[in-house]
Amino acid sequence: MKVGFIGLGGMGLPMARHVLQAGHTVTVYNRTRARADQLKHLNAGVADSPAAAAQGAEVLITMVGDDAALEEIMLGERGALAALPKGAIHVSMSTVSPGLSRWLAERHGAAGQTLVAAPVFGRPDAAEAGKLWIVAAGPGDAIERCRPLLEAMGQGVMYAVPPAELLDVVNGRLFRSPIYENYGKLIAEERYEPAGFKLRYGLKDVRLALEAADEATVPMPLASLMRDRYLSAVARGWGDADWAALARVAAADAGL
Repeated sequence: MKVGFIGLGGMGLPMARHVLQAGHTVTVYNRTRARADQLKHLNAGVADSPAAAAQGAEVLITMVGDDAALEEIMLGERGALAALPKGAIHVSMSTVSPGLSRWLAERHGAAGQTLVAAPVFGRPDAAEAGKLWIVAAGPGDAIERCRPLLEAMGQGVMYAVPPAELLDVVNGRLFRSPIYENYGKLIAEERYEPAGFKLRYGLKDVRLALEAADEATVPMPLASLMRDRYLSAVARGWGDADWAALARVAAADAGL
């Protein structure tokens, strides 16, 4: 499959590597070109713009930090959306707002393309090991077309689930995993740098959850509490620490 891959940070670089190792033809783009150059030995093409990465792709995968970054690479100067062929699929694997996802889906639809929203559960070490959990939302035929790529990057692909199946996804797949063990170890060892997932991105994610809840008129009191804890950490200058450093906030509040 001919793939464009944009965003080669701590998560995106190993994800793109797995797609290449699965035998697909991949052209990559990253703002810092040195990251893209790390994949040349696997015969990755290196693009000089998002548009060049999308040119001729059957599937475009994006893995960037936030709404602003995704808007820029898709719609900015030399953006990917205008260059993506009709009939292509954009697999957005970033955690972004529902509003942006809906808007992108409309723009892709108008261009004869399809959006699949496929955020992931897992840290960079899970991405390195190909052990991410991927939750995909979009037309079923488009998800199935992308399944070989998603399975190359993760240990399981789940459709965005109806409420009756949510318990099995959360309790049966996520909690029975190394997630609790990994974060517990980071906290016990107070090992918050280098960050696997930066605390400021955790603040971004909980804000997105609260925005979506507000739109749906759904109270989320614990999410509001978590936002305040993240804000406290960022105010202390810990925004670039791992998001497990929320434990550092608790320790500081306790005078430790």
